[in-house]
Amino acid sequence: MKIGALSAAWAGQPLEEVLDFFAGAGLQAIEIGTGNFPPDSHCNPFVLNKDAAKRKAFMKAITSRGLVLSALSCHGNPLHPSPTIARKHHRVFRATVTLAAELGVTEVNGFSGLPGGAPGDKVPNWVVAPWPDDHLRALEYQWGLAIEYWSRQNAFLDKLGVNMCFEMHPNFLVYNPETLIKLRKACGDRMCANFDPSHLFWQGIDPSAAIRWLSQHGDVIKHMHAKDSLVYEWNSKVNGVLDTKHYGDEINRAWIFRTVGYGHDAGVWKDMVSTLRMVGYDGTLSIEHEDSLMSNEEGFLKAIALLKEAVIFQPPTAMSWA
Repeated sequence: MKIGALSAAWAGQPLEEVLDFFAGAGLQAIEIGTGNFPPDSHCNPFVLNKDAAKRKAFMKAITSRGLVLSALSCHGNPLHPSPTIARKHHRVFRATVTLAAELGVTEVNGFSGLPGGAPGDKVPNWVVAPWPDDHLRALEYQWGLAIEYWSRQNAFLDKLGVNMCFEMHPNFLVYNPETLIKLRKACGDRMCANFDPSHLFWQGIDPSAAIRWLSQHGDVIKHMHAKDSLVYEWNSKVNGVLDTKHYGDEINRAWIFRTVGYGHDAGVWKDMVSTLRMVGYDGTLSIEHEDSLMSNEEGFLKAIALLKEAVIFQPPTAMSWA
């Protein structure tokens, strides 16, 4: 396994500076955004797809520092009810997959998307309960659109040998293991997971149990985000975990994102890493810094320190005792 990081939190700095910082901190991998929600300042797929020399220089900047490119990330909503937004996010997705294939990267990270609840809607509609019946009809409509769209994209991905790695994220159709596998079964095996435990913790999901369950449905987990979250029970026991307060209102929220180790201790992360090894995952744990109580640098360095303790780097030796 490798420890890496998503460069989005440092999007305002030149890529070379970020690469030097990551390599100096002891990372082995980098994940880079290509547009939509992540900035494309470090990797514009439309520019790089047109210029082989720029692609070569881009990869040399990474590999010359002893790093690998674990994934390209284009998180967006290609199912958005606004045709303008949907087209834009779709174009970035397709350009990112094309670039990944050119660079020899097999993982593209993103979201499943979320349509409106009915034709003519202006905004996406996340359904969280089956009643009144309008909501189940909305969900059926949304899944119809998603399956049609991602079935086409699965064929495109398969042709180029690239996996679409969905981050299971509330406010999108794929937000837990069950919905991910539903999409995968309907659309194809290029529908995979960028496993981010931070979005699972606050839903009450045990990440290690989720890893085991996903592994029963094939080689699903192709990338992982190292990000934590913590539920504050003095708030959640009163109002639950569906919380629309701003992320900056930390003291009143039911939960917030934390850097690795500040939501769950090393034992939880060691169990996740061990479970990943049991199911055959040997990829990157990519730090995504979204801890509003820490600076980017401090949260990043604290995450690295814990992951260096938790991650299993070497293959196991033969069991001489068995």
